Amino acid sequence: MELGTIVSWEKKEGDKLNEGDLLAEIETDKATMGFETPEEGYLAKILVAAGQKDVPIGKLVCIIVENEADVAAFKDYKDTGAAPAKPAAAPAPSAPAAAPPAPTPPPVSAPPPPAAAAPQPMTADLAGMQAAGAAPTAGAPAGAVSIPAGAAFVDIPVSNIRGVIAKRLLESKTTIPHYYLTVDVNMDQVTKLRARFNKQLEKEGTKLSINDFIIKAAAMACKKVPEANSAWMDTVIRQFDSVDVSVAVSTDRGLITPIVFSADRKGIADISKDVKNLAAKAREGKLQPQEFQGGTFSVSNLGMFGVTHFCAIINPPQSCILAVGGTQKRLVPDKDSEAGFKESDYVAVTLSCDHRTVDGAVGARWLQYFRQFLEDPNSMLL
Repeated sequence: MELGTIVSWEKKEGDKLNEGDLLAEIETDKATMGFETPEEGYLAKILVAAGQKDVPIGKLVCIIVENEADVAAFKDYKDTGAAPAKPAAAPAPSAPAAAPPAPTPPPVSAPPPPAAAAPQPMTADLAGMQAAGAAPTAGAPAGAVSIPAGAAFVDIPVSNIRGVIAKRLLESKTTIPHYYLTVDVNMDQVTKLRARFNKQLEKEGTKLSINDFIIKAAAMACKKVPEANSAWMDTVIRQFDSVDVSVAVSTDRGLITPIVFSADRKGIADISKDVKNLAAKAREGKLQPQEFQGGTFSVSNLGMFGVTHFCAIINPPQSCILAVGGTQKRLVPDKDSEAGFKESDYVAVTLSCDHRTVDGAVGARWLQYFRQFLEDPNSMLL
């Protein structure tokens, strides 16, 4: 994070603050984060208004004072951009009387001044909002939409999240040499195994999805073809031991990819629980940064929207992303059937590859293993 937006102030100037109170909500590039009051005091001055975009890390956004009587001293305070200075100490008794200097806010870590000194404020900036313990919370989009009278269009402010998505996807498409490989996968055995497992897990309230099997098969294929579980690092190609699968989740704030860590070592039931938990937190804006930063391979599934196949954009610095379409019924030859054919379930998947790390034959080999694992799901246990 380099820039942020203060979505809202939950307190107003003059309010008493208790340690842990929700002071403000900020929008980062991936989520809306709640910033809690660092210690008790009074909110003396708000220096960055709600809705102001692109506030840099380290900028002074508010002043908190210890005593309510000190709030008035900061009524007309302006942030000049200079580092806050420590207030002047009280003059010695033998010195001639002089007007006290204008109060300026010291850093939070400054020791308390003598009783006769100017009131000591606490300061808060966007860097503080990234401190451990600042819990993400759901929030409203930043900015308001203004519709000119009689106009046939509306201008929607670009949120931090949408701006970062745009930047990252443009970077990916303009700097990564994409190519695409598509195969059709017979899902009959997965469908049967899923039905059997779901019956066994019914009492636990767990219900496996087709996507859970796809994530597991993708992770296992990455173990067979480690080139797909790598990252281009300019001078080296970094191959990862663990397969951490980023799963694309659509939210009302934009796309986010929470991670199923060590998916190659987890059972399908555990993967299912992880995905449901992460997707819910993503849509509520409550993901912690460590839950969506990183990942070594991505899966994007649009089958639930009726999409049959598509090509996904690689999530840099990863080398591959798998685009998964919806299940389709097909008639296929069957010598054991009186009719000579049967109905089968198929899914079309497209692997987008970075040609710098994954050559065409390597990507094709990955898809062979992936299809093998799904068409014979018991092989994932070997």
